[in-house]
Amino acid sequence: MSRTLKSALSLKQFMLRQEVLKLYKDIYRTINNIPDESSRKEMKKWLSDDFRKNKDLKDEITIKMSIQVGMRSLKELQNSLELSGNIKNNNKKL
Repeated sequence: MSRTLKSALSLKQFMLRQEVLKLYKDIYRTINNIPDESSRKEMKKWLSDDFRKNKDLKDEITIKMSIQVGMRSLKELQNSLELSGNIKNNNKKL
């Protein structure tokens, strides 16, 4: 079997991967609204480390649970920034 066939993603895996990438981008964009540069750098490092730590997850349920945890963290960060006046409420469904 060729190497490309072994590494091909199923439709479910592809969809989950897209969801994870979107979550990463949304969190990264939100982190850019943090006014303090050192806090912003620390959060970017946390984001990178956390996603790299989980990059080898294969179990669909575990990945979905991790996405839910990430979405809750994103909402909490957005709410904190909104309350501090550093981000506008964009009313996007996450």
